[in-house]
Amino acid sequence: MNSKALKFGDNINTDIIIPGKYLTITDEKELGKHAMDGIDPKFAEKSRGGAVLVVGENFGSGSSREQAPIALKNADVKCVVAKSFARIFYRNAINIGLPVLECSELWPDVQDGDLLSVTLEEGTIKNSRSGKVFKAQPLPLFILEIIQSGGLLNQLRQKQTKKDK
Repeated sequence: MNSKALKFGDNINTDIIIPGKYLTITDEKELGKHAMDGIDPKFAEKSRGGAVLVVGENFGSGSSREQAPIALKNADVKCVVAKSFARIFYRNAINIGLPVLECSELWPDVQDGDLLSVTLEEGTIKNSRSGKVFKAQPLPLFILEIIQSGGLLNQLRQKQTKKDK
């Protein structure tokens, strides 16, 4: 995937990703319009057309609200690359089909708007501006399959459909 980078710092919690006042929204597309509203109210506008979110340490800490990765996915975020993730956010992101990679070396090299090429299967991220290639921890095959299915529920539905035929 090739997308522009949007960069933020450390300790972005789920209340920043999707503030509590939006948690009553059930339409996922509408939820995406408010992604990262706690730190950048114009984020959804900036991410339109696809973005790789590059963040610092401890991304997604705080509550276990599943709406956080759902909001990012529906704000057209194609992948999140962090120095580190809060475990529950990491798991929720995979469950809804949002790719997440850990790579601490990328963050200092990236500027907002850089074009990044991410290869999930290899765990590589290339920054077109600097020409540097970074190696993230590759995702295991079973996680890649969940993401390629669009999330865990979609994967289970697809498996059940095949079983029923």
